[in-house]
Amino acid sequence: MATNNVLDAVLNQYEQAQQKNSSTPKLSQEDRLKRYFAAVLPKGEKQGQRRLRILPTEDGSSPFKEAWFHEIYIDGKTTKFYDPDKNDGERSPLTEVYDDLRATGKESDKKLADQYRTRKFYVVKVIDRDNEQDGPKFWRFKHNYKNEGVLDKIIPLFRSKGDITNPENGRDIILELAMAKSPKGSEYTVIQTVMYEDPAPLHEDKEQATTWATDTTTWRDVYSKKPVEYLEAIARGETPRWDSALGKMVYGDSTEGEVVMGGTKTQTTTTSYEDPQANADVDEDLPF
Repeated sequence: MATNNVLDAVLNQYEQAQQKNSSTPKLSQEDRLKRYFAAVLPKGEKQGQRRLRILPTEDGSSPFKEAWFHEIYIDGKTTKFYDPDKNDGERSPLTEVYDDLRATGKESDKKLADQYRTRKFYVVKVIDRDNEQDGPKFWRFKHNYKNEGVLDKIIPLFRSKGDITNPENGRDIILELAMAKSPKGSEYTVIQTVMYEDPAPLHEDKEQATTWATDTTTWRDVYSKKPVEYLEAIARGETPRWDSALGKMVYGDSTEGEVVMGGTKTQTTTTSYEDPQANADVDEDLPF
């Protein structure tokens, strides 16, 4: 009897895994780009608005999902990298660099380590009212330890208006955007105010509203997770590139520099970088 129970459990587990894999195919790069929402003004615009609706969760949990990313200055821009350690409990070469640099006790190394520190973000599933044809999207914004961030501007709406994600009588929110300048002169978008609309259904067509509300795509499907080899290359100061002739990513760099990774010293081009926006979002927020 025990053997039959084990057999049934194993087969049931396998069937569920197969169903899950078949029902959640990986998104293409093009589909992924359509699935993220960025509250960013185009170059040349100084002010603007974005209107969106936060989608409800099927299990009644908070729509704001915590996620962790590294922000690394590479190839002339700041790029966010999914942190496998904080998100999945797996090895993160970038976190190894951070820990090793902090462990030296040198102030210069501690300052350098900060660029490898993993940062907390929130990701929320929304409908972009200006692009409803794209379906549900994911909006990622940074946690602010001073309580002056995006989430801190949204929470008062929940406190004063109740569940604004309710598909029957929830509320759209309006983001008032403005362009700001860092001390070094670079421009970036800030969310000045978060306002709300009058109560309204998620969509006048109940079938469309149900389709949006029951969409099974998660933020992990949109924000790509790089393989550990890729993160190792980044930790060494290299810039991984796609080689069309070989049909794969290639790693390696001949320039010099030094950084600690996984307990060993490796030649790299790593230089110290200070985020001009401190605890705000960087100007470009791509999902990969």
